[in-house]
Amino acid sequence: MVRVMVVDDHPMWRDAVARDLTEAGYEVVAAVGEGRQAVRVAAAVRPDVVVLDLQLPDMSGAEVARGMAEGPRILVLSASAEHDDVLEAVKAGASGYLVKSASREEFLEAVQRTAEGDAVFTPGLAGLVLGEYRRLAAGARQEEGPRLTERETEVLRLVAKGLSYRQIADRLVLSHRTVQNHVQNTLGKLQLHNRVELVRYAIEQGLDED
Repeated sequence: MVRVMVVDDHPMWRDAVARDLTEAGYEVVAAVGEGRQAVRVAAAVRPDVVVLDLQLPDMSGAEVARGMAEGPRILVLSASAEHDDVLEAVKAGASGYLVKSASREEFLEAVQRTAEGDAVFTPGLAGLVLGEYRRLAAGARQEEGPRLTERETEVLRLVAKGLSYRQIADRLVLSHRTVQNHVQNTLGKLQLHNRVELVRYAIEQGLDED
């Protein structure tokens, strides 16, 4: 039996969702209305799936998702279909995103698919998320996009291996400032924002291998 936890600050909605899940054969192990409480309770009851609203009184749903990292699969159930909300939730670790206008059948199917490891999205939102991941993964390999120089690629490969800027400078016989400049240029070309995103891109491209 799939163990589900419901997190929503509206008692009537929370109770209705929990009731629908129970009637459909799911085991509702907890139903809470605050973010910090949700993170704490999830660690104790260990649900398979968390049905999570984004708008909570004490912290955002994205913060809750990050607080449950390496834990349950998270299905966001939100009134918002704003692109920024969707992407923020996915980047925080959500497995899927469903708007509250979905039917009962769509919701229950989404919970089951989430439990099975699928990424489930309200129609129209899946393309948005896929496009974002393609942008991050393709980076400089896009035909119309900028290309990395041989030196930038070399620096990126060492960043992916976990070397510090100082270690990279020593390895390539460059100044510390030159290495920083290469990294900043690479971030700009790939439209990334920080070293974490840069490492993720490098790993996706297989630059940490070898």
